[in-house]
Amino acid sequence: MRYAETGYNLEIDLSRGSIEKVPTDPKWTELFLGGLGTNVKILWDRVGPEVEPFSPDNLLVLSAGLLEGTPAIGANRTIISAGVSPQTSFMAFSMMGGFFGPELKHAGYDKVIIRGKSPDLVYLWINDDKVEIRDASHLRGKGALETAQLIREELKEPKAQVAAIGLAGENRVYFASVEHFRSSASRLGLGAIMGDKGLKAIAVRGTKDIYVAQPSKFVELCDEVLKYIEWREKNPIKGVPAILATIGAPQEMKLTDESWHTTSFAWGHARQRRKDFWNEEIEKKWTEIHEKAIKRLVSCYNCPVRCGAIIAYPALELPTYMMKCYTKLTYVMAAWTDNLEFGYKIAGKAHDYGIDGFTAPQVMAFAIELYEAGILTDKDLPGFPSSNEERFFYLLEKIVRREGIGDILANGVYWAARQIGKGAEEFDHNTTKKHEQMVIKLGMLNPIYFLMYGTGEKANITQIEGQIPQAPLPKDYREEFIKDWIQVPTKYAERFKQFILEWGDEGKVFPFWPPIDLVCELVEWQETMHYIDDSTGICAGLSSFPIKPPYHIRNLPLLISAATGLDMDEDKLWEVARRIRNFVRAYNVRRGLRRQDDYPPKDHWKKRFPEYEEKLLDSYYEFKGWNKEGIPTKKTLEKLGLDYVAEDLIKRGILKDEEVPSKETLAETEKK
Repeated sequence: MRYAETGYNLEIDLSRGSIEKVPTDPKWTELFLGGLGTNVKILWDRVGPEVEPFSPDNLLVLSAGLLEGTPAIGANRTIISAGVSPQTSFMAFSMMGGFFGPELKHAGYDKVIIRGKSPDLVYLWINDDKVEIRDASHLRGKGALETAQLIREELKEPKAQVAAIGLAGENRVYFASVEHFRSSASRLGLGAIMGDKGLKAIAVRGTKDIYVAQPSKFVELCDEVLKYIEWREKNPIKGVPAILATIGAPQEMKLTDESWHTTSFAWGHARQRRKDFWNEEIEKKWTEIHEKAIKRLVSCYNCPVRCGAIIAYPALELPTYMMKCYTKLTYVMAAWTDNLEFGYKIAGKAHDYGIDGFTAPQVMAFAIELYEAGILTDKDLPGFPSSNEERFFYLLEKIVRREGIGDILANGVYWAARQIGKGAEEFDHNTTKKHEQMVIKLGMLNPIYFLMYGTGEKANITQIEGQIPQAPLPKDYREEFIKDWIQVPTKYAERFKQFILEWGDEGKVFPFWPPIDLVCELVEWQETMHYIDDSTGICAGLSSFPIKPPYHIRNLPLLISAATGLDMDEDKLWEVARRIRNFVRAYNVRRGLRRQDDYPPKDHWKKRFPEYEEKLLDSYYEFKGWNKEGIPTKKTLEKLGLDYVAEDLIKRGILKDEEVPSKETLAETEKK
């Protein structure tokens, strides 16, 4: 018997109209867990580097994580991957919460793998063992939220969970999202891949049980997690912004204090901070608007932490939608408006159109900059309004329909700048790996974030960072903080605690502190936890993102062992995460990723140190067991059981057969 997983994937070929239930190899669970880990194995095997984003051979994979469908608290992330992103040309992967992943698991499948293209618009209906490809021509042009509701009505199944695309996905907007009422997979154009395949939606209803290997032990561990969540919500971290003091996603639906985001993040096209923006008048006005917009706070499947909110705004003229975290402000700050009401209106519309709430506002602000610089003219933007709020609505309609200049802007800032030309390239200042980054522009170089922004391949810093405060803690609180800091990995525990105790003292400040080896360890820890979450399906808001989370490297091996029956401990889990991380890296290397792609935006910090930054990158590559170009070495891949990956890279001339890391790298690899 397979524990914690179903042992089956659902294979759909839309070109042929075929449906197949395929058993999976249990060995993969031991090597890659599930979710992202097994997704990348599938993509490596079946999507070659010659495949283009909109090729029938580009696979789209919707996966439940290993622990979804079990009693594990907050294990509800659907990990959606595609072999090629239209924005970056690298692997695309994004996570969404809600109920879709667990429902898929209860229907009897760990993944849905989509290949080919349908000649007509269709949707997929999975009802336990009954699976159908159904006509969706009547849903063409419908919003993602409306589509989900219409499908439930058509199926007469109100409990069906639906993942759908809106108009942006149908029109292959490069930053189109896949929408699920409680969440969305927004980054890297997965909605465009789904639209290109002629797939409007996937609806699923599952009623089957999922078994775990040691039920009593597993439930006991889950109870401990739940108790900690309850305690942690009553005991916020001191000395950090209120929205980051508890657990879950940043609590912007529950709290109205937006002083941190509005004064620390950049406005417009990621251009300038407004350090004096937040005041009593703004707080009062925004609180009134916020309370008017929110119908109720909500959570995802099997989670007591209500990070999201149902927005029911009368002026929207569309169904209610769910919002959480920073998307409350992305359009407001990009449009450089003080009107929070505008943010709720346009975010709801964009949500239904199915478009990334981080990239879209930057693309719109970029277009306005080009217009004001005379690069785009009234000929390009006929009837362009005078106010930024109206301009954003104008541009949203053009982009999702690919009308006029919207057909170019729909490709994102990087590609649009090069298509427009005439100096537009100089306005592309906030992309990494051809993808829009978080709108943060700070003063002094942060070496930890330099490496996370530069080398991360998830295209979203919130899916890389976590576990440590954004700034030094108050000195009189540091000792108290580290006393019960059990979440740190055993091998780095004392070093990380000392880092917290010293950070902020004289001489213990960025950029040349902490020592580079400690910088590398802190970066790897943060990224490792995210890769574990992306493979187990646990929400980052309960694990890799917040400070002192309920899930961590000490208790996750116990949960995985009790759920699956695998013999998992801290060191083995760390190695599994390293295997997945290096596999993702190798996959993208095969598609052309090199050192030149591993840099944050040039203006991310005002004070930069090029020679030191190169040293950081060299040291991190060596620490990871990668060569000077950021390619995992043969030795590293073989140690992780990825011999066939090394052989492929050698055969293609990407990796040299005799290439080995330095003695220092080998020593560090042996330690890990």
